[in-house]
Amino acid sequence: MDSGAPSPQELPQRLWPGPSGSAAEEKHLLSSLAAAHTLARIIRPCYGPHGLQKLLVTAKGETVFTGYATAILGALDLEHPAARLLRDAALSQAQHSGDGVAFVVLLAEALLAQAERLLQAGLPRAQLREAYAAATAETLALLPLLAVRSLGPLEDPFWALHSVMNTHTLSHAEYLTKLVAQACWSAKELDGTFRPEQVGVCVVQGGQLEDSCLLPGLAVRGTPRGQVTMVQRGARVALFDCAFGPACPKAPSKARLSSPTDLLRFRTGSDILIERQVAQLAAAGVNVAVVRGDIEEKSLSQADKYGIMVIEVKSLRELVFLSEVLGTPLMPHLVAPQEPGKCQQVYPQELGEGLAVVFQWEPAGTPALTLVLRGATKEGLRGAEQAVYHGIDAFSQLCQDPRLLPGAGAAEMALAKLLADKGSALEGPTGPALLAFAQALRSLPAALAENAGLAVSAGMADMTASHQAGHCLAGVGPEGVINVAQEGVWDALATKARGLRTAAEVVLQLATVDEIVLAKDSPARQQDSDPHPRRAKDRASPVGRNK
Repeated sequence: MDSGAPSPQELPQRLWPGPSGSAAEEKHLLSSLAAAHTLARIIRPCYGPHGLQKLLVTAKGETVFTGYATAILGALDLEHPAARLLRDAALSQAQHSGDGVAFVVLLAEALLAQAERLLQAGLPRAQLREAYAAATAETLALLPLLAVRSLGPLEDPFWALHSVMNTHTLSHAEYLTKLVAQACWSAKELDGTFRPEQVGVCVVQGGQLEDSCLLPGLAVRGTPRGQVTMVQRGARVALFDCAFGPACPKAPSKARLSSPTDLLRFRTGSDILIERQVAQLAAAGVNVAVVRGDIEEKSLSQADKYGIMVIEVKSLRELVFLSEVLGTPLMPHLVAPQEPGKCQQVYPQELGEGLAVVFQWEPAGTPALTLVLRGATKEGLRGAEQAVYHGIDAFSQLCQDPRLLPGAGAAEMALAKLLADKGSALEGPTGPALLAFAQALRSLPAALAENAGLAVSAGMADMTASHQAGHCLAGVGPEGVINVAQEGVWDALATKARGLRTAAEVVLQLATVDEIVLAKDSPARQQDSDPHPRRAKDRASPVGRNK
């Protein structure tokens, strides 16, 4: 055994207050750390309610004004495999929880930076992975101890959703939060369960955000086509993600006519197919067809003949949403579903400068509500729509787990104190790993303070002193340290726990990578000009002839 290698008991002394200047200038031992630093540097200014926004130019050339980490990460074209792994993990957090994307990126970057320090202090990679896994389990076990409030089953969820929706891109956050809370509360089942698809969101440009409202039923952006513009009672809906007509309307065909009678009776095969398909829809009881695709004029005239209302929509997301609410599948061909969706009536309604189609049920059995968002600009509507989806996802999480953590960085600081106290008393690699997790968690309130325009060192010193004194509700505010309970800033425990677990899993994967090897495609082999390879093989070699 190398006598110069530090023992695990010496690691805390080697690590804190930090490595020497020469060690900091050495090449990164973790090949993924530089990529994580770059990704975090992009996301960090957008973190928190006082974060900044970015002008994002997408791959299609569109300019998007946004401060949401989900939109930024989704538009980035990344080449580094570690950056792609971290990006995909953060986006999975958005898919499952709807929030916490920036939290995952920043925490993973901070944990990787602390892992680098442990490696520089001499901790082997195998022991680092074991210590980080133990620290992750300890962190997740301590997190529920910090839950200080819960959303009651009969309680108005406004106060729990306000801090989630009060983002730096949203104006009139209080009014919009009231609408989301009312919609979620009305759509909740009697047994307390809640499905996010029960609350629809329809974005209509024009007006102001305070003109937003709730509509009974489900409203989608669409245009009625043909003569039938509404169904007042007994609507039976079929959804088609295909053209309303023949699959290949311009396919070449050849007709054989042998007599003048054949010419008089001649009709193309596509006309016969269209009439047969629309007749089958009418025979199945379908009187509303929602189509995402081209609508042929001949098919539309047949639909008018059978009294079928045809609605043209552009958004696949709204079509999928309709499928979930109505309980009928998306049909890839013009064939009637086995069980069409049912509602009371379907009618168009003008909303601002746009037109929407409303699917309405009986008042006692309305399975969905629609929050109609109004706004003057696309950027403002995009931010409001994202905030609404955050609120709906947060309510869904709270219906499953109603526990709440103190927000504004208070939970991270309190958790860091618990981990630091426990890590200082432990021997072996687990102690430094707990201290590393504590340091990484403290970087998140520091980012909030920096984005709020505060002096980071002074603000962190005040927060540390408050938590050392036992004030676990001390968080970062716009002017300094605040009491998060008095300000009403809360985080969902389930979302925070999932974000911690996701960030730790990414770090455990990247901590054991010592080198990134890029395997490129080899150039195509040159083909022999002779079409008969056996004959070419049997030929005498020109080198042999020269011998």
